[in-house]
Amino acid sequence: MRLGKRALAVVALTAAAALLTGCASGSSGGSTTAASSGPVDGTGKTLTLWDFESDTSAMGIAWNAAIKVFEKETGAKVKFEAKSFEQIRSTASQVLNSDQAPDILEYNKGNATAGLLASQGLLSNLDDYVSQYGWDAKLAPSLQTTAKYDENGIMGSGSWYGVPNYGEFVEAYYNKDMFAKYNVAIPTTQAEFEAALKTFKDAGITPLAESAAEYPLGQLWYQLALTKADRSFVNDYQLYTGDVDWQGKELTYATNTIKDWTDKGYISKDATGTKAEDAGTAFIAGTSPIFFSGSWWYNRFTTEIKGFNFGTFLYPGATMSPGSSGNMWVVPEKAKNKDLAAAFIDITMRPEIQALIGNNGGVPVAANAADITDPKSQELIANFNTLTARDGIGFYPDWPTPTFYDQLNAGLQELMNGTKSSKDVLTELGTQYNDGIKDIKK
Repeated sequence: MRLGKRALAVVALTAAAALLTGCASGSSGGSTTAASSGPVDGTGKTLTLWDFESDTSAMGIAWNAAIKVFEKETGAKVKFEAKSFEQIRSTASQVLNSDQAPDILEYNKGNATAGLLASQGLLSNLDDYVSQYGWDAKLAPSLQTTAKYDENGIMGSGSWYGVPNYGEFVEAYYNKDMFAKYNVAIPTTQAEFEAALKTFKDAGITPLAESAAEYPLGQLWYQLALTKADRSFVNDYQLYTGDVDWQGKELTYATNTIKDWTDKGYISKDATGTKAEDAGTAFIAGTSPIFFSGSWWYNRFTTEIKGFNFGTFLYPGATMSPGSSGNMWVVPEKAKNKDLAAAFIDITMRPEIQALIGNNGGVPVAANAADITDPKSQELIANFNTLTARDGIGFYPDWPTPTFYDQLNAGLQELMNGTKSSKDVLTELGTQYNDGIKDIKK
């Protein structure tokens, strides 16, 4: 069974049920056995499962229910091993290449994470299971990019190495009570957003709850770049379809703005030493009125914020925002119970489990729209619908290379500390980015 309360995932395409159509993959590698058409007999077997959700998160609630269904239907037991996002991120290559690999785990998507493991032969290709269970008919085309990877681990084509059953995107959370107290309206333009930041700072309040030791400052930096970007820029940056100009308008604007906002006190310089959890709890405590981060915080805020009302809005003046499929179920190549792992994935895709995700602050990928009844969840999904309607999913800034998450955080810390200029930070990041891509393409 799933045991205890575990650390909340801190990471990064949300899909509303009404928008779902299909995606597919093609395949190579691994010894994946095709799933049977009927129930899998797991009598006497144990499925070892890792994820990094809290028991009170939308996914934690839904997957707890899925475990109960799985054990009842298969006769197998589930052994859950508590892991944090950082534990899995930093040790996956070593652990999955050993006899300690679990049968199934939640893992981050993108070239630098799932793509890297797929290219190293550490993940099972799931094409046979996709065909057998019909997951390709349940997932929207916009999810194809992060579910499939080619032989170099580059997302968007090739074999199916993961199955997302929820989605995510980045938006602004705001303290409605503080906005009302200081007569701040929800901004609809970049100028209005900056005016709101100034209003709070003039009142002695640091407006943005931030972390530069981890995300979400990198997400804000990328969002600022997206205000000046088009789809071509995103494809160049994420999919290597063209060269990225690291002194160009998009990244220069983002970097200069972060520096400017730090100098003006809109972002505390102390954020260089704070982590994502610190930023999130600062918003929960009502210390800062704005927190710009992912939809994965939504349910936590609905359950933990007691002293004020909060709402959300998409970043003003931008057609795109960071986002993607949610983290994916992946099956290690060395998993001992692949058929059972696939059976568990399929249960998490059922409408009743998807509805639990949707009604507890997550965004499901295969729910019946009529099953989503919670008003706040409807608000969350509506924001995502706005993004997808305008092709607004921009992925995440750290995806291009396996080391860019840490490099970006380090660069932004130097920017905020004043130890490097905006131009020098971009020069260094550009070199690190290009070196990382060269390694991937070897």
